[in-house]
Amino acid sequence: MSLETIKATFQASIDTKQALINDTKSLEVLLKVARLASSAIKAGKKIMLCGNGGSAADSQHIAAEFIGRFEKERKSMAAIALTTDTSALTAIGNDYGYEEVFSRQIEGLGQSGDLLIGISTSGNSKNVVRALRVAKKKGISTVALVGDRPNGIMQTIADYVLIAPSANTARIQECHILMMHTICQLVESASV
Repeated sequence: MSLETIKATFQASIDTKQALINDTKSLEVLLKVARLASSAIKAGKKIMLCGNGGSAADSQHIAAEFIGRFEKERKSMAAIALTTDTSALTAIGNDYGYEEVFSRQIEGLGQSGDLLIGISTSGNSKNVVRALRVAKKKGISTVALVGDRPNGIMQTIADYVLIAPSANTARIQECHILMMHTICQLVESASV
């Protein structure tokens, strides 16, 4: 335990975000996703988010930013984290398997024109992969937030892919929350 370890960790976080800033193609995708989210909200549709562990927490965090507010006073925006209903999660998990916990909710709640944001540091979370597939069948636009890890299935399924330029879980999660906060900021600015 040392100050050098702390500095190295902070620098790794900065370096990862700098790599993201330097990736114009990724920033263009981020802008497209923000525009898509804004259009969905303006059309009376909703944003759904899902993920496991820290990505589940990020889903809930961002849904709360849309439902409540991010930086500006404005009307509530329709968003739901598919990770929050313990009765639905446990019933679906028990009856259909954990792989279906998000896709069954999308079958019941999702509508064409909605937006699904699936979050996974590996890009291979089976339940998020399944959610993306079911969403696409329903005419729901899909976004994958993943890390820079090889062979991620989500990258091949989603309409839009946002890749955090790291293979380190913590750095990936830090980039994911930055990207999602930026989406919130852009959508909120467009609505005021």
